[in-house]
Amino acid sequence: MTARGAQWALVGLVLATVDARPALAHGFAFTDVTLALRANGTFAVDIACDVDALALGVDNPTHSAALAGQIRSMPPAEQDALVARLAEMLGRRVRVRFDGEPAPFSVSLPERGRPQASDASPSALGFVARLEGKVPAGAKTATFFASRAFPPVRLTVVSPDGRKGPVEALERGGESRPLDVARATAPEPPAATAARFLRLGFGHILPEGLDHILFVLGLALLSGRLPTLLAQVTAFTLAHTVTLALAVYGVVSLPSRVVEPLIAASIVYVAVENLFRQRASWTRLALVFCFGLLHGLGFAGALSDLGWPSGRRLLALLSFNAGVELGQLTVIGLALAALWASSRLGVPRRPVERALSMAIAAVGLVWTVQRLS
Repeated sequence: MTARGAQWALVGLVLATVDARPALAHGFAFTDVTLALRANGTFAVDIACDVDALALGVDNPTHSAALAGQIRSMPPAEQDALVARLAEMLGRRVRVRFDGEPAPFSVSLPERGRPQASDASPSALGFVARLEGKVPAGAKTATFFASRAFPPVRLTVVSPDGRKGPVEALERGGESRPLDVARATAPEPPAATAARFLRLGFGHILPEGLDHILFVLGLALLSGRLPTLLAQVTAFTLAHTVTLALAVYGVVSLPSRVVEPLIAASIVYVAVENLFRQRASWTRLALVFCFGLLHGLGFAGALSDLGWPSGRRLLALLSFNAGVELGQLTVIGLALAALWASSRLGVPRRPVERALSMAIAAVGLVWTVQRLS
């Protein structure tokens, strides 16, 4: 491959992400799950989701009426076969473990065939998949796991005495902490809270935060010296930590329809500035701090329904931000390694920086338009 070909291959790789990601990239989509440990020795798991889309294998159910109509048009035997395949899929992708061993469960759809209110979203199979089984005799602990096929899980546990515990957020493909079967609503240890939110923060950058990745990549493309780059990233982190904390504690709030287009516009600005500057300035550092304030509000909007652990909100907040910082540093490391590799292939660094900046600006512009529409 020629030097120019390698350069434009990198550009194409960035531009290809426009159609692969949604316009609002800061949002956390959750799967709400309730795990009830019953006094009669059984358990029930209610998974709130668009069951029609799950059964048909549709990732982004934007046409619920069409999906419901498709299922209703099937002969009864074909509908039953579809539900059977759904139950088999849930058996592979979901685990309820007691003392580390998976427990068998049956699958039912309690809302299937129920009459719906006129203002309800259309569905043939409903919006709840229920898993039921027996708690093994003498079991001490229970855990819940959903595969990466599901969005991050927001888990609520109900103890045998009927008490609801605090909401626990699980990263995509994560498993809950071991829960005492008799006292399932007891709080988790502080170290477990910190580790969980650290992983959530890292995952919100890699691989989920494409707009955040492109912003940090835009910083890396202009900063030839590592100390200058780290100064910008630190300013960015401090800024989004401040606004995220203020938003979490209810001091500031802006609607996502305002914040998200501005975040996309910040990506455009950083990328375009790269085309006209040879090195970062103190003005750039101040702007990066201001953009960090915006991104913090974006995080706050995404995390507003996360379910902060009772009495440990500050610990969770700091751990989440530490995870974000680790994700940013990983992006920077990968970017610098890629630029070094392209130089070793004989591709001059400045043309690569300019080409990638143009691609990032194009992606940011598309997102700005999408988020304003």
